[in-house]
Amino acid sequence: MGLVTGGCLAGIGHRVFAIDRDAERIRLLEEGRLPVYEPHLHELIQRSRAAGLLTFINDLTAALRTADAIFLCIGVPQLESGESDFAALDAAANQIARLVDTPKLIVERSTMPVKTGEQLKHLLSVTTPHPHARFQVAANPQFLREGTAVEDFFHPERILLGVDEAESEAALRQIYAPILQQASQCPIHQNGCPERKPPELLLTSVHSAELIKQSSNAFLGIKISYANVLADLCEQLGANVQEVTHAVGLDPRIRSGFLQAGIGFGGDRLPKDLHAFCKLVDSEGVDAGMLRAAELINAGRVDAFFQKINRALWVLKDKKIAFLGLSHKAGTDDIRSSPATALYKRLIAAGARISAYDPQALSNARSAFPELVSCRDPYDTALKADALLLLTEWDEFRVLDWERIRDTMARPLVLDGRNLLSPAHMKSLGFEYHSVGRPA
Repeated sequence: MGLVTGGCLAGIGHRVFAIDRDAERIRLLEEGRLPVYEPHLHELIQRSRAAGLLTFINDLTAALRTADAIFLCIGVPQLESGESDFAALDAAANQIARLVDTPKLIVERSTMPVKTGEQLKHLLSVTTPHPHARFQVAANPQFLREGTAVEDFFHPERILLGVDEAESEAALRQIYAPILQQASQCPIHQNGCPERKPPELLLTSVHSAELIKQSSNAFLGIKISYANVLADLCEQLGANVQEVTHAVGLDPRIRSGFLQAGIGFGGDRLPKDLHAFCKLVDSEGVDAGMLRAAELINAGRVDAFFQKINRALWVLKDKKIAFLGLSHKAGTDDIRSSPATALYKRLIAAGARISAYDPQALSNARSAFPELVSCRDPYDTALKADALLLLTEWDEFRVLDWERIRDTMARPLVLDGRNLLSPAHMKSLGFEYHSVGRPA
């Protein structure tokens, strides 16, 4: 997230120093090798570096002292207890307090628990040895989706500024002026950006901004889990969950985004953010029942799909199963908390033999699972398979030569965990086809 924020801020004309303590990571970035896959990011960073607007460094002193604003793109992971781990943020705050000797704006960019800004400002103020150092803390949570993060930055629906001082508001307004005024050339639309409504600027307190980000992510998790409850109900009643959620989503009070049934949500952020929000709600004595239910429903999606595979194959031991997709969603190479990798572990434990293909995530998957049999393309993956699982909604999977795949499989059985394909079309091609919440 820091790489996207730094690259995009440079892309709208600001001079950006991207700081990381990992010298090896800085070296790789200087060589143009990005640690993550994100559409358009590599080209944006190359262009910004060529223009002299983006520098990767691990020398804090000069960068911190000359900066007008310091964006904290530091994750707050969770301990095994579920509590937030502020160690990395505390270390960064102590470095800033030690090195900065003039007034400075500190901006929370990562998702932070409510009241983090308050604690951060106190820590900076009591730790600094410099009499002229004064710190203002603002919250500017990002609403960037993996796979569309660059486009989301340049064409946001909203920009949220949590500020408690007029000076902080003025500084952040100036930073985001090219986006608010739609005066920047985004790297996606080379022939000019399509006309669209300017983003809404939301001004709140720091506490409210922190809460908005956490509650937004939690609500997305609730919507996905609600769609999955509907999917289970549709399977019992013989209805089609896509027809149901499409109709429900046409209501402007609800909208269709994230009303998508399947094998559940993953990634590094959404499951953890929902869990952290549950902890926050509980700690304040508020009933978190609805949030806990969404978390439990999501936790059960992999098991439900595993049982569907087991019923279809009857015996899993020594069966060859092809995986199409390993990342937790399309458009990214991120496999953290991916339902696909959770399913991989369950099937391997049951004695199945897995071959897998993903257009971006194979390298990360091989690092996490050295024994993984990875394939060069979907057709190689499906060769002599007893079943094929669609686990990530990559567009390229929609347009495969499914007749060719059928002819190479040992048994033409497809289980679609993302409702990517048409049941009628797959049946017409001679497949046994199962999906989530739709009639076979």
